[in-house]
Amino acid sequence: MSSIVDLRSLEIPGLATFTIGPGGLTALDIATPLARARIFIHGAHVADWAPAGAQPMLFMSAASHFAPDKPIRGGVPICFPWFGGRAGHPQSPAHGFARSAEWHVESLAQEPDGTITATFTITDDSATRAHWPHAFLARYRVRVGTTLEMTLEIENRDTNPFTFEEALHTYFAVSAVQAVEVRGLEGAEYVDKVDAGARKRLGSEPLCFTGETDRVFPSTTATCVLHDPGFKRDIVIEKSGSATTVVWNPWVAKAKAMADFGDDEWPGMACIETANAGADAITLAPGATHSMTARIRLA
Repeated sequence: MSSIVDLRSLEIPGLATFTIGPGGLTALDIATPLARARIFIHGAHVADWAPAGAQPMLFMSAASHFAPDKPIRGGVPICFPWFGGRAGHPQSPAHGFARSAEWHVESLAQEPDGTITATFTITDDSATRAHWPHAFLARYRVRVGTTLEMTLEIENRDTNPFTFEEALHTYFAVSAVQAVEVRGLEGAEYVDKVDAGARKRLGSEPLCFTGETDRVFPSTTATCVLHDPGFKRDIVIEKSGSATTVVWNPWVAKAKAMADFGDDEWPGMACIETANAGADAITLAPGATHSMTARIRLA
C-alpha cells in the first residue's frame, strides 16, 4: 500500500492531488477547467464526478462506511470477480473483493485536451486467492473530462482458463427517482430479481421506477439515457465490452435494511450498471485480456 507521501510524486500540481478523505482513506482529487472528480484509492472508487458548472452526477450515501475493510456506498463501486453473492460460497464478500481492495496507483497523466487519466491496478494475493483461486491482473483507467470514461481490464495470468463477472455499479444522483426514466432498454428481456428471478420483457415505454427495482438485462449493448425532468438533464451511458445492464433502486424497505444507506436516501439515486453477469460472464484463456468500458456524459 502506497503512502500519501509516496503518491505526491505522481501529482499534477493544481489539477490532480492526493488528500486524506473520510475515515483516513486516501483520495485523488481532480479539478480542471473541464470537470471535477474524487477517486478513493480504496476500491479505486470514483466517488464524485461532474463536468465544470454541473451539479453532482453521482450519488453518495451520507451513511457510507469509509473503512479499509468495507466497500464505499455510492459513486461507482467495482464488482469483480463475481456479481452479487458468490454461488455456493456465502462466506465470500458480496460483489467480489475489488471494491474493498487497496489498489495501486500506476500512473496519472494529463492529455492534450485537458482530460486527466488515472490508472489503478490490483493483482492476486493470498487474500484474493482465499476466495477465488486464480492469478490475474486488473487494470482500471479513469478518464476525467467532460465525459467520465471508466475501463476495467482483466488479464488472465493463470495457467488455466477462468470465468468471472464484473460491473461498474454506477449510482446516479437524481431529483426524484419516481419521476425519472431510463431510455434505451425498451423491448428488452430482463431477470426480475425482486420477483424471484422471473424472466420478463420491458414494454415499448421507457423504464420507470414504481417500487423496489433490481432488473438484470442480459445480451444488451444498448446506450441508456437517464432522463431527469427535475434536474432538467439527460445523462447518457454508453458502453463497450459489456453485454449486461443492471437497473437498481432499493426503495423503502431495503433502504432501511442497509446499515450503510440512509433510510430516506432512496429517492435521490438510481443505479444503471455496465456489467457482464450471469449468462454474460466472461471466460478468459491464459494470457488473454478483456476490457469493459462505461462512458458517461450529459446530452
